[in-house]
Amino acid sequence: MSVPPTSSRQQAPLTGRRILVVEDEYFLADDIGNALRTLGAEIAGPVGHIEDAVEMLQDGGVLDAAVLDVNIRAEPIFPIARELRARHVPFVFTTGYDRISIGTEFQDVPLWEKPIDIVAMAQNLASLVGGQPHDSAQALPRSEEMRECEPGGDGQAQDNRGVR
Repeated sequence: MSVPPTSSRQQAPLTGRRILVVEDEYFLADDIGNALRTLGAEIAGPVGHIEDAVEMLQDGGVLDAAVLDVNIRAEPIFPIARELRARHVPFVFTTGYDRISIGTEFQDVPLWEKPIDIVAMAQNLASLVGGQPHDSAQALPRSEEMRECEPGGDGQAQDNRGVR
């Protein structure tokens, strides 16, 4: 009795998908990127600063999904999450905090508490992307929320990379 061959999509369900990774813990970001690459993804980032995440959203490249750490260098990731939601890009959160830290706005978003099972999280993300068309509608104008995140906007985004 022969075993039916598995399709390449089953083996690498994120093939051809561009996934944004926003995580400020270097080794965790690297592990997440490697797990997603194993599933066939192209990684946008990883980035460890809100400003860099804003740039990734503005660069015009298609994003098919994202992994977002809830707290990036003491700044909440929610403006990025709102922009991804406006673009209909699925995402998951990672955090060292309880779900209550997220609030009701994002209660429907999968939350992976640290230390996370990276392989299971990557497979969860793949399942979210699986039902979506390959080219998500990305050419949407930036929301007002994103403009507020830009340096000089109404938000509080600052470049603190040189500050320790």
